[in-house]
Amino acid sequence: MSDLYWLTDEQMARLQPFFPKSHGRPRVDDRRVLSGTVFVNRNGLRWCDAPKDYGPHKTLYNRWKRWGERGVFLRMTEGLAAAEAVPKTVMIDATYLKAHRTASSVRAKRGSRGRLIGRTKGGMNTKLQAVSDADGRPLSFFMTAGQVSDYTGAAALLDDLPKAQWLLGDRGYDANWFRDGLEAKGIQPCITGRRSRNEPVRYDKRHYRRRSRIEAIFSRLKAWRRVTTRYDRCPTVFFSAVALAATVIFWL
Repeated sequence: MSDLYWLTDEQMARLQPFFPKSHGRPRVDDRRVLSGTVFVNRNGLRWCDAPKDYGPHKTLYNRWKRWGERGVFLRMTEGLAAAEAVPKTVMIDATYLKAHRTASSVRAKRGSRGRLIGRTKGGMNTKLQAVSDADGRPLSFFMTAGQVSDYTGAAALLDDLPKAQWLLGDRGYDANWFRDGLEAKGIQPCITGRRSRNEPVRYDKRHYRRRSRIEAIFSRLKAWRRVTTRYDRCPTVFFSAVALAATVIFWL
């Protein structure tokens, strides 16, 4: 029995609306190329090591790079999430993804956003912020360098939060401006208070226990080797790997 990964007809039908239109010559078999892309990212392979069953490795890489630059993989995640999410309660959290030396050894070009890789106690890392629904499925992501505070991710994700009754978060998101922003959107914050606060913050401890579901998201994403270890220098390419993993694991 083959160990290769193949998308089913049903899965392809759900992804089809997010594919770019083909101009000129018809594209090579989408199912074969996309299945090979998933296999390479999940197993942490070099593109030249992709099994020949998926066709030429250059075809896989070129499609991966072109679609990543156009935001196709991110649209898959966000589109499927918008159709099926249960946003009554949303959760926010962050995790560190270790950068391999191949991703962090070369300086970024001038004028670019940088590689979004920073030095922390654990070495060179990228920080991934995520918002999930009540069932522990990711709705959106935001990526920064490892040393950047959780506040930056919270500020970036605040405007795009779906309509919800509750938001669960750990003390890394305990800031008055963030709480005020949530309440302005009609969302009740359930966030533990920092120890430095003069007065303790009250929160629903029973409701807060559900936050473990978003921690499970990161555990499952890190089962993909090209996610748990960042090999890609380009942040857009790496972000595409995260989005593709989220789509396959949680939304297909």
